[in-house]
Amino acid sequence: QVQLVESGGGLVQPGGSLRLSCAAPGFTLDYYAIGWFRQAPGKEREGVSCISSKDRGTFYEDSVKGRFTLSRDNAKNTVYLQMNSLKPEDTAVYYCAAVWDYYCSAYFAVSDFESWGQGTQVTVSS
Repeated sequence: QVQLVESGGGLVQPGGSLRLSCAAPGFTLDYYAIGWFRQAPGKEREGVSCISSKDRGTFYEDSVKGRFTLSRDNAKNTVYLQMNSLKPEDTAVYYCAAVWDYYCSAYFAVSDFESWGQGTQVTVSS
């Protein structure tokens, strides 16, 4: 399984920005789809965004569309989630997850992904 290491979470004011990183040292992430999920207290884990393997496209949930951007740096085996215009309702633990040779669509789900990072806390509050 792919070992995923997340970083970049923290406390930010509403309207602010954060960039989350999902690194996979020693793995060629280009062949994996990377999904970002979040889980707020008392709620189920939900999908936020997903980048397909071999850069076949990305998908964003409506709640983050236009504010969040996924990108991939294959040389660094890292996927980034740039989060702008953050809102208090974005507060959650964010997880990245990987699955081999997968196309991201509106149906991407927790159960589709095989390897998970440890999670990073994002808190949006004034």
